Amino acid sequence: MTTHSPETREAVRAAARWLALLDSGNVSETDLLRLAQWRASNRLHEDAWQKASVLRERFSGLPGALALATLDRPDPGRRALLKQALGVAVLLPAAWLASRELPLEAWTADMRTAVGERRQVLLSDGTFVQLNTDSAVGVDLGARRLTLLRGEVAIRVPDNLSLAVQVPYGQVALGGGGFNAGEVCLRLVDQACRVSVVTGLASLQPLRGPARVVQAGQQASLQVADVGPVTALDEWLLGWREGVLRLDDRPLGELLHELRRYRHGVLRWAPELERLRVTGTFRLDDTDRVLALLAASLPLQVQTRTRYWVSLAARENRA
Repeated sequence: MTTHSPETREAVRAAARWLALLDSGNVSETDLLRLAQWRASNRLHEDAWQKASVLRERFSGLPGALALATLDRPDPGRRALLKQALGVAVLLPAAWLASRELPLEAWTADMRTAVGERRQVLLSDGTFVQLNTDSAVGVDLGARRLTLLRGEVAIRVPDNLSLAVQVPYGQVALGGGGFNAGEVCLRLVDQACRVSVVTGLASLQPLRGPARVVQAGQQASLQVADVGPVTALDEWLLGWREGVLRLDDRPLGELLHELRRYRHGVLRWAPELERLRVTGTFRLDDTDRVLALLAASLPLQVQTRTRYWVSLAARENRA
């Protein structure tokens, strides 16, 4: 696991203080200039700023990228929009960002991806790891352990090896005990980790409760005290490994909730749109194009306030 130097910790705390200032809505031209100078003065500063912005976006629904893009453009209208947006958002306080250990570990994880990024890594023991958008994984091959700190990961372990994946709610054991490890996907969701077994078997061990084995073609939620019901795989949710989402007559709301994970900024929609049905294969590398395709094929329209603030509304019927 990557250790955190005093310089890194101080950069993280400074980034949190800058975010708190921006979140207050009382930002002067001098403040903006000082922030730009601080970011440019040290690579650690810029790295901490980017990671803090990603974390804030995850918890608040307001994009750090919106602030980033707006600050870089000397347009008073854009700055006013930033202040307005920050004024109504519910954001993490600087003290929380500075004091919590897990977010800092996620920012400095051995493997990580930004929003919209996917990454493939072949570890030295032959284990193949794919990280989905906005994810972070710690690696300790000496202990035969990975740690999923944030987001979603797919792991394929060679048949002759075993591996444990630590998550906040317990541990997922792959291989060992006379069975092949195969391939699994793990995704952190609200108060649980969804474990999807593509091939092989996986043993899910809650922090408090008995273990349960999940077989190929099945999925279950690993929670602190137990393992949820075992169900058939939601295959369409695993398409991200190929960079696509494939839907066959599914509610539009399901697709929009997934697309939101791959976009910087705000993506909102009218609740009635969620009931529309959608079929198709949608590439994750260009979510703007996906939205355009949806607008061309469904009774909805895309309203772009800025690049980082997009809303979907029902298309108006015109006589």
